Order: sequence, then structure tokens, then C-alpha cells
Amino acid sequence: MRKYVRSAMYALEGIAFAVKTQRNFRFHCFAAIIVAALGIWLSISPAQWCLIILSIGIVMSAELVNTAIEQAVNLASPDVHPIAKAAKDTAAAAVTVAALAAAGIGCIVFGPPLWRLLFAS
Repeated sequence: MRKYVRSAMYALEGIAFAVKTQRNFRFHCFAAIIVAALGIWLSISPAQWCLIILSIGIVMSAELVNTAIEQAVNLASPDVHPIAKAAKDTAAAAVTVAALAAAGIGCIVFGPPLWRLLFAS
């Protein structure tokens, strides 16, 4: 049991590192809070909550993997190198793809109820 607790503590340390050092991770945390508040306000369905939670999890996970890749590349290649740049750019692109997919899901989930609220006659 201690191994599992220790592993969980290491994971929490990784999240804390990302919160402390990564501006984009903090932005995604803020966006997740806003999205959750919007979901509560609009009383979205359990199935919609599943999509929103999954989207948030994928974006946050991608951002954490991006951070891990950036840190490893910085350690392995402290000097500017085209392959190191490609690794960092590709990891950042993964976050962008996840965020765009999440935004699309957000539009599908939140669009209709927001439209009804804003333009109900």
C-alpha cells in the first residue's frame, strides 16, 4: 500500500510543479473551473458531464506530458538544437490539438443551451 501512496505523492508533486512553473497549465486549470461552473449553471446532463470531464482530463494530461517532454529535452539538450525544437514543438502541438477538440466539444455541449438562454423570446 505504501508504494501506491508514494506513487500518488509523486504524481501530486508533478501537478504542483506544473502549477508553479507552467503558465499554460494554470490557464487550463482556470478554464476548467470556468467550464465546470458553466456546466453547473446550465445543468448539463450526466452524459454531457462525461464529455466535459474527459475533455478537461485530456487537455490537462497533454499539458503535463508536454511539460515532462520540455523538461527532459532541456536536460538532454541545454543548447538550441533543431531536433530538440522539433520535440518541444510537437509536444506543444499535441496540447493544441487536445484543446481544440475540447473547445469543439464545449461548443456542442454548451452552444444550444446558451443559445436558448441568450435568444429565447
